[in-house]
Amino acid sequence: VELSLTPLAIPINAAPAQFVLTAFFKGPTYQGCDEFHPFTISGIGQEHELRIGVKALGDCTRHMQGLEAGVSARVHGPFGEFLKTLPSRPQLWVAGGIGITPFLGFLRQQVVKNPTTLIYIYRGEQDAAYLNELTALSTSCPELALLAEATGTGVPNLQQLLPAAEVLANQECYVCGPPGLIEAVSRVLLERGVPIQRIHFEHFDFR
Repeated sequence: VELSLTPLAIPINAAPAQFVLTAFFKGPTYQGCDEFHPFTISGIGQEHELRIGVKALGDCTRHMQGLEAGVSARVHGPFGEFLKTLPSRPQLWVAGGIGITPFLGFLRQQVVKNPTTLIYIYRGEQDAAYLNELTALSTSCPELALLAEATGTGVPNLQQLLPAAEVLANQECYVCGPPGLIEAVSRVLLERGVPIQRIHFEHFDFR
């Protein structure tokens, strides 16, 4: 589910791809988890509304799939610098599952200026959050190439999915997703000659 949070007082000065710590309280029928969880900002509205995508990964996030309108939340942040400063060179973005949210948040706010390849890896159609929107964004932006790959229950073939060494030679690489995916992608990138200082990542393992 994607949630929209409207500020009740002073709005948070956030940027796309940053994250916030958020706790949801009780509503007419919803019983909050009473604990803070980190969520990446997937969009920012004109009135400073924050949008966050929530995937059912654990007890609390599974419970949040039933959130109702009007529930109050406490928000701390923003935190993080992922995608904050992009160098003027071609980009490789790799997202696994709900790790697509920082890239989506960035693309919703601005157009990429450098040639950018977004590799989106997910298990199946039910896990392909925002795929239709990402497809439309890539169609309207000549600098953005989208490669969406469903892996099923198997391990993604990163040797085949990731660009060759000569293509990676001048690319800045950003990876977001489960820790195992980040480790595997980083290993292949290093093997193909990408300097470690050009590999940037955030991971999601808080449930």
